[in-house]
Amino acid sequence: MKELRNGIKIIGIDHGYGNIKTANTVTPTGITAYTTEPTFGGNILVYDGMYYRMGEGHKPFVADKSTDNDFYLFTLMAIARELSQQGISEAEVHIAAGLPLTWVKTQREDFRSYITRNNDVRFVYRDKPYHIKIVGCSVYPQGYTAVIDRLHEMTGVNMLADIGNGTMNVMYINNKKPVESKCYTEKLGANQCVIAAKNAVMDKLGVKIDDTIIEQVIRFGNADISEKYLNCITEAVREYCSEIFETLRKYEYNSELMRLYVTGGGGCLIKNFGEYDDKRVTIIDDICATAKGYEQLAYMTLRKKVC
Repeated sequence: MKELRNGIKIIGIDHGYGNIKTANTVTPTGITAYTTEPTFGGNILVYDGMYYRMGEGHKPFVADKSTDNDFYLFTLMAIARELSQQGISEAEVHIAAGLPLTWVKTQREDFRSYITRNNDVRFVYRDKPYHIKIVGCSVYPQGYTAVIDRLHEMTGVNMLADIGNGTMNVMYINNKKPVESKCYTEKLGANQCVIAAKNAVMDKLGVKIDDTIIEQVIRFGNADISEKYLNCITEAVREYCSEIFETLRKYEYNSELMRLYVTGGGGCLIKNFGEYDDKRVTIIDDICATAKGYEQLAYMTLRKKVC
């Protein structure tokens, strides 16, 4: 979170399909609604007379994030989590967010209106009341913001692959500048890898396996399971990594002619299971890098207006 001279808090939010990220927090996108207070407490958001349990599971892929109420509720949760880092429950907030590269032009205004539809918002999160005023929203191309602090090293031809839970965004950055005509979005994310691994276990071993186990294997390269299951999952994940690189080659990726930067939660796929030259490929491990980049861009723009 960054603060302008006039006291407005800039909060970057990466609205992923798998996790909602801010500069300092990560929360899975699961959400369950209740008309009465749930029996068990915890990560509960209370808004407009409804109770929502946040963070258990993941939201299914949707091409337009403003089609239902979920990402708005995730936004309130994300704001609360950032404000709580500084012990604040009341603030004027400017939201800095993003959309997949090829969707920004067509969906930016609708998404901005969706996020800012209520200027004055009151809600309760984790038993603590919040009162926020949403004074603005900046929407940027997803993924690119994760590497703005590395642009100085991106001479020559570079490819950026932002692998999220639901999509992979591909962008060329040549001589430190993004190439707008070479931006692509593929429905090729970590969730599709989980589905592929689940299907492989069912087909080969006849067992339905929990997503959590596969996610642990993807994230850490291992899990507390027997060797036959681990081998089955590993083989499926390696095949999926090969599919990712095949897709990058479709967009003319050539490791001998360009450098590849991989960001997003799916970067651990490549790190743990991909075949690549680590001298030519940079994997950005910070899952919050994109949200931090949103904040930085918004701060640089708004600071000039305030001053």
